[in-house]
Parts: sequence; structure tokens; C-alpha cells
Amino acid sequence: MSESFVNITIDGKKIKAKAGQTILEIAKEHKIEIPFLCFHPDLDVKANCRVCVVEIKGKKGQHTACSTQAEEGMEITTRSENIERSRKTNLELIFAHHKEECDDCILYGKCPLLKYGAEYKANIMQYKDRKRLYPSYQFGPSIYFDTAKCIDCKNCVEMCDKQEVGFLEIVKEKGFNQTLPTKDPNKDCIYCGQCITHCPVGALEAVSEFEAVKEPFHKKKSNQIVVAMIAPSIRVTIGEEFDMPYGSIATEQVVAGLKKMGADYVFDVSLGADFVTVAEANELLERVESGEKLPMFNSCCPAWVKYVEFFYPQLIGHLTTVRSPQIVLGGLIKTYWAKKANFNPENITVVSIMPCTAKKYEIKRKELEIDGIKPIDYVMTVRELAFLFKKGKIDLKAIPAEKMDNPLGVHSGAGVIFGASGGVTEATLRTICDKLTGNHCPVIKFEQVRDIAGAKETTIELGGKKLKICVVNPMGEAKKVLDKIAANPGLYDYVEVMACPGGCIGGGGEPMPVDETIRQARRAALYDIDDKKEIRMADQNPVVQEVLQTFLSDKEIEHKLMHTTYSRKTKENEF
Repeated sequence: MSESFVNITIDGKKIKAKAGQTILEIAKEHKIEIPFLCFHPDLDVKANCRVCVVEIKGKKGQHTACSTQAEEGMEITTRSENIERSRKTNLELIFAHHKEECDDCILYGKCPLLKYGAEYKANIMQYKDRKRLYPSYQFGPSIYFDTAKCIDCKNCVEMCDKQEVGFLEIVKEKGFNQTLPTKDPNKDCIYCGQCITHCPVGALEAVSEFEAVKEPFHKKKSNQIVVAMIAPSIRVTIGEEFDMPYGSIATEQVVAGLKKMGADYVFDVSLGADFVTVAEANELLERVESGEKLPMFNSCCPAWVKYVEFFYPQLIGHLTTVRSPQIVLGGLIKTYWAKKANFNPENITVVSIMPCTAKKYEIKRKELEIDGIKPIDYVMTVRELAFLFKKGKIDLKAIPAEKMDNPLGVHSGAGVIFGASGGVTEATLRTICDKLTGNHCPVIKFEQVRDIAGAKETTIELGGKKLKICVVNPMGEAKKVLDKIAANPGLYDYVEVMACPGGCIGGGGEPMPVDETIRQARRAALYDIDDKKEIRMADQNPVVQEVLQTFLSDKEIEHKLMHTTYSRKTKENEF
């Protein structure tokens, strides 16, 4: 079927646009700026902030660009005296919710209110006065909700529902305290942070540990060793905070920035992903051989793990026992590397830079400690790290690059693609193929599990074994898969779930704004890194081979560092 078009004019510019598009969509494609707040392409159009109003010749009144479809012959004006007056009124009401000073805000410099409202700024009610009326909430160690900043756009509620969590809800239709955490005992926050990435005004944000993290970086203890580690996706997302193009690879710039902040060593969580890959491949082959506890689920995503523990406890036994890459690498830093470098583990502080707000929750779990020692001391999101870089006058576009430290900075291409949905599965399939063919796997790429929207099902034959695979994201789509598995346990052999859209590249701690186009650019950059790596299979990483043959050859040590069991969770967030 041929595509139809309409001819319109925006601010005197003639445009041929696809039929069915809204004025806002067309304007964005043609780089015509129309301010907006409540609109997000991942969500239903609500048109309730009314910041995107425009005028249409021949039509009375003003129309919201986000909800008005373009029609043949439309002549649209995005700036006029009446439009400016309307936007000013709406922004004054919205600004009544916010601080006058933004210096301590994680969105400082990128906040749409700051961008669109500077010329309209009004002082109707001071933020400190609203704080006495409006409560704030903290969801575990991960998410902070300041209702005094909320503009009632309902994006967070819709996103929480799309995730099939339902922790945030509308308790009153109008006025005071509209959006609140639910009191339903059968619902709890899984800390995915999608409410944050879809909030236009910073009312929701990751729980910050700025002051606590500053202490080790400033070397207040003379014998302290500070180790920073970055997750696979960080290298292709943090550049956005410094106006670099989407998908820019900034690995060595991040290393340099962390060193300048005071890190003694910088390691790569992609190496942790390599260890996880080898362990998961072994466990999956064992389960397929025995036929027990199939399908096996991945456990890299702590929001997904908590979802299973809370909402589907009957399926907990299907989670792999292998720990997540950040926990595995943190454990190796404080055991293997500490011994190798002759450091006391108690003097090592590990700061993990993650795309994920749920990782702040993961490091608090007692069952992941190693003989009472926490593998990770602090988790910072990408936005938090970028904020600290800016505070410290560190510009990633200008800083001289530095390489990762050895030996825990070495990783395969398989390790880095963990940052995209399907990457865990593809990495595992590469290693399984290697094992079944005696290190002669003819396949490197498994396109069948890449770039999925919703659930992707496939059957892959390796070395005479057929594996039934399902890769799914985000959390809302995973619920459909879990319901199918509950009814038919033999449906799959392996299921990878990532709670966030597109996987870690769309995580709750990643730069904003984010949409599908941005996620695709980030994903493409990860696969580009993989394509250019000399070593692309986790089991062929020489560091993995050495550690497995020496340090982790002791089964007791290997179990402590690499494995855990999960258990049913009760509601943790009561208000």
C-alpha cells in the first residue's frame, strides 16, 4: 500500500508530511521547535500541559500540537502574541511547583522548564511553601518522588501501568496529592525507574548519593583505594549529557573523567558480563540435559528479578543462580584482584556507574554479600555521574582519553552487548556454540534475538541441540510471556527479560530525553563496538580463562562469587 502525504505550512515553511502525523511530530522532524512537557512518544497523548499550543489559520482558538493531526492545506503558526501569552500563563502555574534555584537538580541545564520557561519565570508560590503542603516519598534505596514538583501529567502512572506494576496511581481526580504510591499490598515498586525517564519536570529522580560518594573520591582516608567500574551501556549514552550525538562512544573519556575525579582504577563491567556468560551457558546446558527448571531465566536485571520474586514467586526457581555482572565484578575486585594487587578488601571502595536505578537496590541485598563484604559500595546513575563531571568542570568532549586498567578492564564483544535487549542471550549462545563445537563456532551473530520490540521467539540449533528462546522487553510485555509459561512450562528453554525498553540502554538512570530513535542509536553503537572487537566470545577472553583456571577453580570460592538463590519478596514500600 502506497503511503499518503499532506501538504502543510508551519511558520511559513512549506512541508510535505506523512498523513496521520501530528503537528508536533512533523515539527520535530523538521527541527521546528514547539515547546512541550507532557508529551512523550512512548505514551498516550494527553494534551493537558497545553505548553505546545499553536494557531491554525481558519480555525478558532488554539490547538495542542501534540494531539492535532495535520490536514491538507493547514497553515500553522507556532509563535504569536496570543500563543506566548497562553504559554506564559501555563508555565507560570507550572513554575509555581518548582524551586527558583536549580543548581542542585540532576536535570540542571536540561530541564524543559528551565529551557522553555526562563523568559516567563514568575514567583507565584515559593517551592519551600509548597513543601509544607506536599509530601515526598522514597521508594527503597532507588527512587525519590517530590510531589511538590508534580504537574499532574500522569506520565509516571501510565508508564507504571505499562510496566504491569501499578505502584503509582491516581487517588483523586483533581487537586491536592493526585499521584501517590498505592496502598494495595499486592503491588510494589520494582525500581525500574521508567517513571523517572518519562517525567518531564524532575519530580521523580534516582536517590542521590553525591555527598557519600564524594568522600572516597576525595581520599579522606589515606589507605583508601577507589575503584570505579562502568556498565556496558554507559559508554554509548553519557555523551548525550555533553551534547555529543546519540550513540557516541565515550569509553576512554569516561575513564579519564573518573580518574580526574579521584578514582585510582577504572574497570569494565563488560568483563563481569563475560564471566556471567560462561556461567550461564554452563547452567543452561546442565538444565537442558536434565530437563529440570526449564525455562531458565536470566538474572542480570534486578528490577526483573524483584518482579518475579514479588509477582510470580512460583517461578523463582527458574531464575539462573548466576549473579549479575556488576555483583560478579565487584566480588572479583574485592577478592581476586585485592589478593593479586596486595590490597586489603576493607580498604577498597567500589563505585559502580550504572544505567539503572534498580542497581541501587541490588547492592543492598544481603544474600549477595561475600562473607559479610558488600561487592559494591555505591551505585551512581549515568545522570548522576554527568552531574558530578559538570560540577567538576570535566567536559567529555575535551578531556584526553585514557584506557581501562588491567586486568579487569579487558572484555569481549559479547560482554559489551549486554547493554542491549537480546545481548545476554546472544552472548550465551556464542559460548554454548563454542562449547558444543569445540571452540569452532561458525556463528558469531545471532540476528534472531536482536532489536526486539515486545517478545521475540525463535528456535536455534547448535551442535545438534535445539534451544527454544524468548527475548522480551520491557516489563509489561514480559508479563504476557510469564502467563504463557505458567500455563505451558515447556514452551521455552531460555528466557531473557529486561525491565526497561530496549534493555539497559533505556534504563531509569540513562540520559533524558529518550525515545525509540535514541534507543536505537545507542543499541547500534554497542553492536558496532562488538563488531570491531578482536575477541567476541566470552569464553575466549584471556582474563576469564585465567581466573576460571586459577582463582575460581576452587568450587567453594566460585559458588560464593558467582551464584546465589532468590526468595519470595513481601511488599517493601509502605506509606
